Amino acid sequence: MTLRIGCLADDFTGGTDVAAAFRRAGLRTALVFGAPDDTTVLPADCDAAVVALKSRSTPANEAVADSLAAQRWLWDKGAAQVYFKYCSTFDSTPHGNIGPVTDALMDAAGAAVTLHCPASPPNGRTVYQGHLFVHDQLLSDSPLRHHPLNPMTDSALVRLLSAQTPHKAALIDWGTVRQGVEAARDAIVAHRQAGVRHIIADALTDDDLAVLGAAALELSVVAGAAGLAEGLGHAYPATGAATAEPLPCEGRAAVLAGSCSARTLEQIAQFYAAGLPSLHLDVLAAATGRDVTGEALAWYAEQDPDLPVLIYASASPEELAAVQAQLGVAEAAAQVEELLGTLASHLVERGVRRLLVAGGETSGAVTTALGVRAVLVGAEADPGVPWTYATTESGDLALMLKSGNFGAPDLFTRALTTTAGEAR
Repeated sequence: MTLRIGCLADDFTGGTDVAAAFRRAGLRTALVFGAPDDTTVLPADCDAAVVALKSRSTPANEAVADSLAAQRWLWDKGAAQVYFKYCSTFDSTPHGNIGPVTDALMDAAGAAVTLHCPASPPNGRTVYQGHLFVHDQLLSDSPLRHHPLNPMTDSALVRLLSAQTPHKAALIDWGTVRQGVEAARDAIVAHRQAGVRHIIADALTDDDLAVLGAAALELSVVAGAAGLAEGLGHAYPATGAATAEPLPCEGRAAVLAGSCSARTLEQIAQFYAAGLPSLHLDVLAAATGRDVTGEALAWYAEQDPDLPVLIYASASPEELAAVQAQLGVAEAAAQVEELLGTLASHLVERGVRRLLVAGGETSGAVTTALGVRAVLVGAEADPGVPWTYATTESGDLALMLKSGNFGAPDLFTRALTTTAGEAR
């Protein structure tokens, strides 16, 4: 089977999210972690391939180089269309990386125009009159204004994107989108003729995203969150239902959390309230040389093997600010990634076979530590949060990589106490 669409995502949980979207659209989907090379092998008969990079918060020139390399690899695998997946909260700064990466992908493809839409209605992200909403709040009023790496203090997407690119940006409003595919396609043509390169589109529902996906089917580069990717996937002729792998039920279960998002903090609190074993890592102590990893593994060895465990470095905004004040933002993040990546490797060696990871940067650290390069995407526990399946040196592993803001408050407990027969 020929690869139908290729995608590059700017972080690992974003890759998981968009891979799940393609799977919902009926495409058999593989997910590749990190920059692929000649030795990277896709699972057989894939319709879609997603390359998950760690390019969201790296310097723009590095993000561009990594993204172009992924695009070339996807082209070599047969993908005629490339989707650039970024966060549904448009995480970026005035310097990038959304604008510079999209421009580079378009230049390489010889594309005159592209369509952007970060809407993800099942997760409460919608775009109206060019403004991004998180549930009933403007992005700039939501908890994302406190994002530790990319604080989002503006909700106007045309303005945000215009600061990141020398090219013209404009809007397709909801009144046009609701008229259907032909109206949206005509608007794309009109904007292109007017010299617009980046088109932001309003979307309030999944139906709107289906319209936009069909309208963008002939574009060589499309950009947005997982919702538009699903709409695009549905526009491809059906190839039959994707088949999930069985959920492994032998072995222990664990959660590793590094995200400091409000939703992840809720999920941690719910896990603790359920009376399940949880351990908070002391990042400052680890920075002084204390063996925090060894202490965590000793704690893990004392827990009931029939219960899932949670080990987390997540912190409230106030706690995070205190750690960053002492270590610096970059060093604090690096310390968390090192701790949780190392713990993941030791836990899998000790028999963990279901592992849930919360946070994009944390997910990157974990998959790198485990040597996991490619997985097959399976069933979702919540929208945008699927199980994936991989083989490690220690055995088969069911791996769930969760964006910090995704999942219901009870996701940790529900996902790890569901049996194989109950998995959706």
